[in-house]
Amino acid sequence: MDAIIRFIRQLYDEPEGFIPLHAPVFTGREKEYLARCIDTTFVSSVGEYVTRFEEMTRDFTGAARAVAVVNGTCGLTAALSLVGVGHGDLVLSQALTFVATANAISNTGATPIFLDSDPDTLGMSPDALRAWFAANPEKIARVKACVPVHILGHACRIREICAVCDEHAIPVVEDAAEGLGSFLNGQHLGTFGRLGVLSYNGNKTITTGGGGMILAGDEDFGNLVKHRTATAKVPHRWEFRHDAVAWNYRMPNINAALGCAQMEKLDEILADKRVVAAAYRDFFADVDGVDFVDAPPGCLSNFWLNTVLFRDREARDAFLALSNDAGVMTRPLWALMADLPMYADNDNDGLKNARELSARAVNLPSGPRLKA
Repeated sequence: MDAIIRFIRQLYDEPEGFIPLHAPVFTGREKEYLARCIDTTFVSSVGEYVTRFEEMTRDFTGAARAVAVVNGTCGLTAALSLVGVGHGDLVLSQALTFVATANAISNTGATPIFLDSDPDTLGMSPDALRAWFAANPEKIARVKACVPVHILGHACRIREICAVCDEHAIPVVEDAAEGLGSFLNGQHLGTFGRLGVLSYNGNKTITTGGGGMILAGDEDFGNLVKHRTATAKVPHRWEFRHDAVAWNYRMPNINAALGCAQMEKLDEILADKRVVAAAYRDFFADVDGVDFVDAPPGCLSNFWLNTVLFRDREARDAFLALSNDAGVMTRPLWALMADLPMYADNDNDGLKNARELSARAVNLPSGPRLKA
């Protein structure tokens, strides 16, 4: 285990100091764009950078429309509501995810059902999805959406998931919070379902401080998303009229300015993160009892958080203690949603793979090493 810590310090050229899990890097025009927001006084939800950030993200991901919002959780909540999820409905998702996925479902008034993950992708298993439909025919009419999650930047078997959901006319909303810069067979994550959601939290591949983006494959539907997440205000030179119950989830211009500068460096950031991932892959190929979690076939991953699987929970916990005591930040995956008190009574399918993954996985330092 000491050899792993030495390797990480060598990889990040940090012989003694603290190594964070994934710190943001600001090597571009961030200060210039933020100063422009202040100088022009456009720091709130109106300004040139919001539109530019949306357009840059649309062009990069290949979505028909990209809508900037205040964070990924609000983006998921709005996306689910706009595909028809509401009070009393059921939404199929996975237990191995960050709590925002389940909270967004609950915030619509619906109830999340937690399905198992594939051991290779860590994302929702389409086999588990098929099995749930076969075992619960009486509940299918109440299912109004499916929310698979692309874990750690790796693509789940999203095409199969969409195909299964299409058989039952159930829309797919992709939680691609960790997926900016990841592609499956050339198609960006978050663009396979009806809607997809990205996150720009401070620890993501790029950051706006806090923020999210809703991706739509249909421009008209994307325009509706924009309208409803921006208070449903009817355009007019001076009057304030609104034509629907809506949300004020607009991303402020000052956050979008940061996003624009970060997007200009995205290719460099992704390239370095993939070099880091390759170094981890090569190193762990010679380490007994520790397996590197690689991208699944066909996935060009952003390797948001490089992850390894230890032999068992005991070995995982020993390394977590050793590495963090040594000033190298590591962490386990999230507690399974089914094990949290507010979701303990929700239906799940046993979660065999998810429980093993959760017990063995450790996230390693994965931030880009770019210097200003």
